[in-house]
Amino acid sequence: MPIYLGLGSNLGDRREHLSAAVRALATRGIAIERISPVVESPAMLPDDAPVEWNQPYLNLVLACRTQESPVEVLASLKAIERELGRAATARWAPRPIDIDILLWGEERIATDALTVPHPGLAERAFALAPLAALAPRLTIPGLGAATVLARSQRHAQHIPLWMGIVNVTPDSFSDGGKLLDWLAVDAHVDRLLEAGAEIIDVGAESTRPGATPLNADTEWRRLEPVLGALLDKHGRTTLRPQFSVDTYHPETARRAIGLGVDIINDVSGLTTEAMVELAATSNRDFIAMHNLGVPADPARILPFGSDPAAAVEHWLDERLAEWQRAGLDTGRIVFDPGIGFGKNPLQSLKLLRDMRRFERFGLRCVVGHSRKSFMLRFAAAGNEERDLFTIGASLSLCQQGVDILRVHNVAAHVAAYRGWAHLH
Repeated sequence: MPIYLGLGSNLGDRREHLSAAVRALATRGIAIERISPVVESPAMLPDDAPVEWNQPYLNLVLACRTQESPVEVLASLKAIERELGRAATARWAPRPIDIDILLWGEERIATDALTVPHPGLAERAFALAPLAALAPRLTIPGLGAATVLARSQRHAQHIPLWMGIVNVTPDSFSDGGKLLDWLAVDAHVDRLLEAGAEIIDVGAESTRPGATPLNADTEWRRLEPVLGALLDKHGRTTLRPQFSVDTYHPETARRAIGLGVDIINDVSGLTTEAMVELAATSNRDFIAMHNLGVPADPARILPFGSDPAAAVEHWLDERLAEWQRAGLDTGRIVFDPGIGFGKNPLQSLKLLRDMRRFERFGLRCVVGHSRKSFMLRFAAAGNEERDLFTIGASLSLCQQGVDILRVHNVAAHVAAYRGWAHLH
């Protein structure tokens, strides 16, 4: 029976406290099967809280299994909290570690010492967002049919995950040629992680209009040294980032999974038989992007005057039926509307305004709008100007419940999001 534990820290070295707690749990009869991305949230405070209590939390969720009883697990959690320096404090005071039982399978527990599902789980964005990353179709016992994903997407303080972009290409539209050696990639990824990225998306083939397609072997020759080095450096850390590979070649995807990447970002939309079979037989997440051709072709777009969201909805209905026939776990599919791929600038803007329409499909959603050409009528051509436009769009997308935002300038986005989150 799967159980889900929530961990939080807003005092001292927050990430190290979380890492230490994860390591301690593994020694106490609790088998950790999956670790969510880490998300940041403002502290929950009463109106009369001291100013120094206003310290943001880092939060994550663990999917676990155990032979211990809920009472035994609760005792272990309290012991770990004490070992990591948590003392008796006022309810909302900062603490180095906070560990809670969120869910215990389908059970409902109500004793003086323990209530499961955790009280307030359905209202807490900082628990729903990482929980949805692990098990989007999960429901909360006793609270109806709404999934944790739907609750997260509809939350007023919705928390997105940040996907940082690493293009090891000579010809990408925004940063081609800047990351062609390991030292440059290493420094860039360190900056993305320090800024708050929890997913690193690595691509070796440009899909901009006019780009020259690569075969799988050429693409892999660019990717393998970078992926291998990144996974060697970050793959063994307790709270390691997730790594995604941006490819439409099934052989490249298979090789990347063999190295240990977490996500395949298939810009061709998970439409080829070989890629669908790989998605069905692996335990990785797959991003499926709507498009009318890769590389993007400005001459091949949705009909002028058509509703782009309706066209993408029709495509997604067809794809879902095909994926289900092929036996895919749709909880592991992330939908990308494909901004700029088969849409003119006005269609891309309309699609970005209408992201709520895709909630009915029950899929996580990623949007890759960063610095794209649909902005040219509104922003200057330079990256700084496009980043400002991208940030404004990202905050709107966050308000619409988009789960993952794929951006170049993670640091600026996280800074802007913090302002939005603390005032929202």
